[in-house]
This record gives sequence, C-alpha cells and structure tokens, in this order.
Amino acid sequence: MEDIIKILPNTFIPLFVATNIFMLLPVFISLTKEMSKAKRKIVVRDSILTAIIVSFLFIGLGEFIFRTLGITSDDFKIAGGIVLLIFAVRDLVHSGEERIKPDIKVGVVPIGVPLIIGPAVLTNILLLVDHYGIMPTVISLVLNLFIVWITLINAERLTNIIGRGGITGIAKVMALLLAAIAIMMIRIGIQNTFKFGV
Repeated sequence: MEDIIKILPNTFIPLFVATNIFMLLPVFISLTKEMSKAKRKIVVRDSILTAIIVSFLFIGLGEFIFRTLGITSDDFKIAGGIVLLIFAVRDLVHSGEERIKPDIKVGVVPIGVPLIIGPAVLTNILLLVDHYGIMPTVISLVLNLFIVWITLINAERLTNIIGRGGITGIAKVMALLLAAIAIMMIRIGIQNTFKFGV
C-alpha cells in the first residue's frame, strides 16, 4: 500500500492535466445553462457514469490491445505522445465554446465522452497502467472523476468566483502542461527504442 501511495502523484497528475476540468467548465455551463437544477444534476450523474464505464472498459482491454496488436509500451509512448500533443495544441488555440443544442442526453455525449474521458485521458490510462500498474491508475482515475463531479456540481459558483477569464487562463496552462507531458512521452519512447533496438 505504501508503494501505491508513493507513486500516486505520478498517475494522478497526468490524468488531472489530461482531463482539464477548466476547459470542460465553460462548455458544461454553456450546454446546461437553460436546464433546471434537477436536470443539471442528471447530466452530471450521466456524464460521470459514462466516464467510469468507458475508462474501466479501456483499463480492462488495455493489455489485450497491446498483446493483440503486437505493440510495445515504447511504441505506444511515441504514438500516444503525438496524440496528446495534438490535443494539447488544439486546446491551446481553441476557445472551448461548443455550439450544441441543450439536451439532457449531453451528459453522455459530449460531456461524458469525449470531454471528460477523451483520447488524451484514454491514452494516459493505457500508458499509466503499463508503466505503474492497474491499482494506482484506477485510484488516480477515481480521484480525478470525483474532482470532476464536485466541480460540475458547483460549476456556476466556481465560474462566479474565478471568472470566465480566469478559467480560460488556467485551461490554457493545463493544455501547455499536457503538451510538455506529451513531449516527455515521445522522448522516453524514442530513447528506449534506440536503447533496446527496433
């Protein structure tokens, strides 16, 4: 248990950065602003349940995917890093506003998937399970989803406190950190490939 606690920051931080709750907040508020409080709670519940189901399926199938496709963890680090970098750059230049007709089903799509659990988070999950194991990754994932749930429940309050400008600024910093993590993954993948041979 002590070993898991020691490596939790290594699994928690990449998932927290990839989730980028500050990029999600303005979109969530935009999609739910015309809903009643009760409907908004249903949207939050559906989004978290969807995120849990999709991410846990991905965790369960991760090793099978690696083995079936015959790819190594270093291959995935390079490919995953490139994907993360693309999404980080997109988040850096994107406004974060979505034009989607408000509907209670938005809790599943697009909030649950791909806004909470998108390609960046799924890529991180596979990499973290491969590098640190299932248990630390699952704990970090659950902690991150708990933070997302708390944030979405208090979305309007947080927006009033921080302000839309502040949230946008934090979201851009998170995207920049995600880009740095992506570069690190690519670097480690390339170094290991040349070290052990293709």
